[in-house]
Amino acid sequence: MSQKSPSRQRRRKAHQQPPGPPPAARPPYTIYDPGFSRLKPQSEYWEEDLPEPGEQPMASPRLIRLSELNDTWMEIPRYEDRISWWGAWVLLPVCFALIWFFLDLMINFSAEPSFGLIIFLAFSFGLYLFRMAVFAPRGKPVRLNRKRQKVYVYEHKRGWPWFPWRTTIKVFDWADVRGELIRRSDIYASGYELSCAVCKPGTYEVVDRFSLNFLAGSIPLKSVWSHCCMYMQGRRVPATPVIRHVPASWTPVNTIRWPEALDRESTTAPGE
Repeated sequence: MSQKSPSRQRRRKAHQQPPGPPPAARPPYTIYDPGFSRLKPQSEYWEEDLPEPGEQPMASPRLIRLSELNDTWMEIPRYEDRISWWGAWVLLPVCFALIWFFLDLMINFSAEPSFGLIIFLAFSFGLYLFRMAVFAPRGKPVRLNRKRQKVYVYEHKRGWPWFPWRTTIKVFDWADVRGELIRRSDIYASGYELSCAVCKPGTYEVVDRFSLNFLAGSIPLKSVWSHCCMYMQGRRVPATPVIRHVPASWTPVNTIRWPEALDRESTTAPGE
């Protein structure tokens, strides 16, 4: 029976877990961040909890983008990354070239069933890209009504190119909203995101989540959250955002259409 060499035993001991409790994931960043989220369930990409809506903000207020600001309501556009928009216009000619090429093969050479399948897939993908580039809303807004203490979230979900794409409006009480920073790092996006968790009243039990601002630095996003909290507290906030121009990659057609009842409710005070 062979015995294990001393060098192999030393290597195994080096890889063994040391005795005692496991080390913490990382040290806390702020007094609001003990190293784990107070929100349950915790977001997969959670980085830091932010002050609650009624607490003193931890950063100076400043929005990155702003559509409307008055004494009753404020609207923040949520701009998605422009890579997918420009990529759609780049890939559209490729789809049409594939359709033309295989259609020519079917007409002049051989009507292979596989050619028809490729044409169908290329046309479907091209239709999806065209709808996304021209008709899908890219500045999906969030409205904060100071008088009603409500949040109105405009959500648009893309799906199959052959069916209508659904738009929903979610309405939440501002007192139930909690801010959190999440950090994404993958091939499609990298950076911080300001996420809002909607909790059951008086608890940290999360029932829904929505993004308030997409990828940016952590400091600007803390300023965005401070701006929203101070605005809903009735305090003065800056009326000028960091970025004032409308990006060229926004859809040329205004596809944001609020239902009449919610449009009026989100822009007026009670009794108006």
